[in-house]
Amino acid sequence: MSHGVSTFTRRHFLGSLGALGAAGSVPGVLAATPGGSGAMDEAITGIEKEAAGFANPLRLPGSSGLFGVLPVSEFREVQVVRSEIEVLPGRRTPILAYAVESGGKTFLNPALLARRGDEMRVRLINRIDQPTVIHWHGLSVDSRNDGNGLNVVPPGGRMDYAFPLRDRSSMYWYHPHAHGYIPQQAYHGLASLLFVEDDDEAALRKELDLALGETEIPLVLQDREFDAQGRLHYAPTAAQSFGGWVGERLLVNLTERPFLQAGRRIVRFRILNGSNARSYRLAFVQGGRRLGFFLAGTDGGLLAQPLRIDQTFISPGQRLDVLVDLREADPGRPVTLASLAFDPMHAEGGHDMAPAGPAAPSMAGMAGMDHSQHGAAPTAGPSIPMAMEGDARALMRIDLKPSAPYERRMPTVLSSLPAATIASASPPRRMQLGHNGRGNWTINGGLFDPKAAALSVQRGARETWLIENAERSMPHPMHLHGFSFRVIERLGSPALVRELAGARGLLPQDQGVMDTVHVWPGESVRIAIDFTHPHAGDQDYVFHCHSLEHAEAGMMLRYTVKA
Repeated sequence: MSHGVSTFTRRHFLGSLGALGAAGSVPGVLAATPGGSGAMDEAITGIEKEAAGFANPLRLPGSSGLFGVLPVSEFREVQVVRSEIEVLPGRRTPILAYAVESGGKTFLNPALLARRGDEMRVRLINRIDQPTVIHWHGLSVDSRNDGNGLNVVPPGGRMDYAFPLRDRSSMYWYHPHAHGYIPQQAYHGLASLLFVEDDDEAALRKELDLALGETEIPLVLQDREFDAQGRLHYAPTAAQSFGGWVGERLLVNLTERPFLQAGRRIVRFRILNGSNARSYRLAFVQGGRRLGFFLAGTDGGLLAQPLRIDQTFISPGQRLDVLVDLREADPGRPVTLASLAFDPMHAEGGHDMAPAGPAAPSMAGMAGMDHSQHGAAPTAGPSIPMAMEGDARALMRIDLKPSAPYERRMPTVLSSLPAATIASASPPRRMQLGHNGRGNWTINGGLFDPKAAALSVQRGARETWLIENAERSMPHPMHLHGFSFRVIERLGSPALVRELAGARGLLPQDQGVMDTVHVWPGESVRIAIDFTHPHAGDQDYVFHCHSLEHAEAGMMLRYTVKA
């Protein structure tokens, strides 16, 4: 395919097909009806045929090893190490990992359990040959403990973290944040989960009889590439760095082509998009139709009440808490978690805005490239079609099994979600997202400078930010360190977003507490932030795109909260 002439690519074609397939759905947050929504969809049928061949049991949190569950009280020393695991069957894949020894057991990337009010006290020891640091994604902590990358741990160094867990119950996560190394370290394995519980959370688990790893399943969505030996491949060209690295193989909990067995009951899925740059349009499908499910929570915890939907987007860094009532499904066939087709809107390309360099085509042109042009090494394992962003693909098959009678009902109230605090009538602070035509992404025209704060706010201030994405751009999942926020309004949204939106253009997940918001090309999103905090002195944080290559290419700024 030629580059820089036409920006209508295979991705756009598939996305338009997906939009046509969804045209019969009802807009708004109550889109789905019990038992499915609309006529049988051939694309969904194709997804289910793909899932029928899935043969690898989904990795689940256990009592040790990879994703082993560990109370925060036992998380006292963590080492960043090089290790290896079996990702593809029969092959050992070298990875980076957070390693913990506790109670005579070894944990890699432990899933941490905490109660609101617990203290985090852990020493990080860096055993790899690169600087690193842990960022506690979504937690409202002081800047010294935030792991924002302004201070990092050199090879052989150590750092002590100490802070109380003050945030609402939710599934947070932790990952590296050393500028210059973030994408490759996260890609090679440094990421895991942190569950914070409070009274609302405990009540929900009791009401629905949920148990972590059994009927409450964390799902970490990632995309990766492997060479013929099963080693991870990450070597982005200039264009791939600019557009964001999209791996050709889809993994859930580091399991390719996974399946899970579940009873006919309400099952909870805690979903993290842990990909570097890929977004997903999630749906549960069966018999050629989308099944309704309930959105129970977002980045910062439970919603006030469950919202019934039948699809949702999730962008890098975001989390979704969903409840699926499998009693509504046909017991005679499996249910598939899928990413439906959509237009990923990689509209940043074109001859006048392509990144610099003779071998750097625009990402819009790259979208239709075949595997040989993608620059990847030969892959291991069975021949699987390359998963372009926006392709309709199966993520996981859920096999329904006979189970004991289950009489629990979906709760009508989930939490005492505080109302969004709106700033006064003063003009919003504008955050303009764009790029400079030379391979860099910008915020308000500037590139990341770790030595200087681009803006300052006053402690206790209540501000409204208007995040404006350029038309000739890409979607940007914008992540705020130090504080959560509420989404107030979406303006100028593309059609694929408007289909799912309700009042003020808000998506279902916009109803909750957020730390990462997806802003589509041409879209403006208004958010409300309360900069009240209990920490002493001035605080330094960052605001950046969570497409990790975009942050490295300049789309990050440092901001100060003045005491």
